[in-house]
Amino acid sequence: MRTFPNRQAIDELASQYSELDIPSVETCLAFLDVTASVYAAFDIHFARYGLSIGKFTLLMQLYVASEGLTPSEFAERADVTRATITGLLDGLEREELVKREAHPNDRRRLIIRLTQKGRQLVAKILPDHFCRTTGLMANLAPTEKKTLIKLLNKVQIGTDALSNPDFKSAT
Repeated sequence: MRTFPNRQAIDELASQYSELDIPSVETCLAFLDVTASVYAAFDIHFARYGLSIGKFTLLMQLYVASEGLTPSEFAERADVTRATITGLLDGLEREELVKREAHPNDRRRLIIRLTQKGRQLVAKILPDHFCRTTGLMANLAPTEKKTLIKLLNKVQIGTDALSNPDFKSAT
């Protein structure tokens, strides 16, 4: 889905709103369009394995964690709510990809671990996933990849402008 119809519409809005910086809006919209395309492609990719991006992310976190993780650790790492994590874990547990166990030091807490079936699924996915991720970035030279990371980090810093209710423009 394209985020905005065309340059003419942006120009018309710029004539009405002095705050509209055309290069900033165009860059943001291009970024949003690419982000939407990448997410849609990931949705298709993970659907081949019966997974969502969220489920794959949790499986990968467990795959690299030697001792399992608590639901709150998942939520913190993924920057989502515990309720979101609980829903994802419920689905993964129904599919027998993860198991909940009592925490060894506090029986009120849980540790989430990959089952053998979950470990086998991740091991099956990863070669294809890494190949496709490489393909996603194949049109970028190594130096462009490094530059893109630096630029995306700068965009990340700017997210405060959207999320902070007290943000005030410098202009």
